[in-house]
Amino acid sequence: MSTGGSAAVPLSTLLQAASDVAELAAGVAMRWYRGRVEVETKGDGSPVTVADREAELSARAWLDKNFPHDGVQGEEFDAVRPDARRQWILDPIDGTKAFVRGVPLWGTLVACCEGDTVLAGAACFPAVNEIVVAAPGEGCWWNGARAQVSSVDVLSRATALITDSRFLERPHRGVQWQSLAAQVGVARTWGDCYGYLLLATGRAEIMVDDIVNPWDAAALQPIITEAGGVFTSWDGVHTAFGGSVIATNAALSKATRAILVGDDA
Repeated sequence: MSTGGSAAVPLSTLLQAASDVAELAAGVAMRWYRGRVEVETKGDGSPVTVADREAELSARAWLDKNFPHDGVQGEEFDAVRPDARRQWILDPIDGTKAFVRGVPLWGTLVACCEGDTVLAGAACFPAVNEIVVAAPGEGCWWNGARAQVSSVDVLSRATALITDSRFLERPHRGVQWQSLAAQVGVARTWGDCYGYLLLATGRAEIMVDDIVNPWDAAALQPIITEAGGVFTSWDGVHTAFGGSVIATNAALSKATRAILVGDDA
């Protein structure tokens, strides 16, 4: 596979590429999982390891070979070809805090975008042997089978997830989350990308993040929407680039956003 950045590429091809890159990088990260790995602290206070860097480098090398004219943005290294029409957005280990503690709730995220439109997304969870991929109109696929959000339509029966309640730095959002948590059946911090996997596959109904970067969210938008869910910023905009996320199944979209955003959500 070798595709020019200016050439039209079928979504199915981009979907397969995103899946391949995610599996490749996740496999590299697994070489260090539950091993002795030094943890460094980046300028923003988040952790990083050699596993993060090597996994991202493997993804970049694959993309340079197969999509040599496309841009690449990742969490650990500077962007290349930032003016290219098509961009690949990488998070080699989403959930590094879990990774370094030997907890399997981490994944590798890969998205292909044009502007703010996500053309394909893949999330690979090698520690639990799961992968979920999606592209607009191509469906959402979980380990090769069609994925679907749950049909739960009552908050008292819903499971709501958040990465870490300490991420709710804006006081009013903390209050809103507590209000939601009090009304659902289960509220847990099974977060980072793992929470979105649970949502897309019908094992949870709500996942929210107060602060996200593009590499945290881009791959997950088509995964949730193609599984039948609703994915917006906290302010209700249908985007992966709004700096925050509220993701739900369709049945609880209105009720959830009424609590977190307001009645006009």
